[in-house]
Amino acid sequence: MKGVFLDLDTVSFGGDVRLRPLEKVLSVLRTFGTTTPEQLLEHVADAEVVILNKVRLPAELLQKFSSVKLICVAATGTNNVDVAAAWERGMAVCNVPAYAAEAVAQHVFALLLALTQHLKEYEALLQDGAWRRAPQFTLLDYPIRELSGKRMGIVGHGDIGRAVEKIATAFGMQVLIAARDRSDTRTSRLPLHEMLPLVDVLSVHVPLLAETQDLIGARELTMLRPDAVIINCARGGIVNERALADLLRAGRLGGAGVDVLSEEPPVNGNPLLEPGIPNLIVTPHIAWASHEARQRVIHEMADNVAAFRRGQLRNRVA
Repeated sequence: MKGVFLDLDTVSFGGDVRLRPLEKVLSVLRTFGTTTPEQLLEHVADAEVVILNKVRLPAELLQKFSSVKLICVAATGTNNVDVAAAWERGMAVCNVPAYAAEAVAQHVFALLLALTQHLKEYEALLQDGAWRRAPQFTLLDYPIRELSGKRMGIVGHGDIGRAVEKIATAFGMQVLIAARDRSDTRTSRLPLHEMLPLVDVLSVHVPLLAETQDLIGARELTMLRPDAVIINCARGGIVNERALADLLRAGRLGGAGVDVLSEEPPVNGNPLLEPGIPNLIVTPHIAWASHEARQRVIHEMADNVAAFRRGQLRNRVA
């Protein structure tokens, strides 16, 4: 089967991941660092397997693909592909679940620790010479809180949510899990609005769907404790960005760590990128991007292609 990788640069930096697993299951593999909408038909050409990460495939473009049999998404989320339209045209769609769970969980705590330890603020004091001028051996300008004994609320208890829970437990935190929706009556879960006032840290791990857009809006954010920290390593748009920025400026939240924005790259700006917002760390959608996870996604997609060729269902979403 002939294959094409439309946006290899979103997974590989300077060729630091090996493509051999894909090359072994495809007769031909063409790669492009990026693909614009205008280049899409030319780049796909006669490919039977289309591999992509964030390139958008709406229904009107899928209708123009004459040879494509399989679409492999190099991610867990498939919101950039019109899955229903692909299904109607007889195109299979596969994703890669759980490949970056450990990496994302690690980043959640990198953000959380940086916020609770005030690493940015103490580094700024150090660079400004405050330690040299101090009359004692230490600086205590920013209060540091221990995670042990604190409550973490997790919204979305899939592979990543469970990996976060494991680390939180190791830190001695009490973990609360939000109910999936109103129909989720499991005694081990709490309705979201009941959980929010109880937690010291809120970590978000749900996909971006119509029902999760603005799931954590202004009302939900104001239900958190004034010193609570919120972490979003899921998708931009799940947490209302304007409300979050406003509450941080007002000192109504203890901090926020954000790895995702509603527009990526944020060419039109974003409320969370405005200057002067305290206790905020924004990273450029890198929680998933450990070298191990990026290599793992290549292996997983190769296994998806091999399974498809054998007529087996593996990681199929359509």
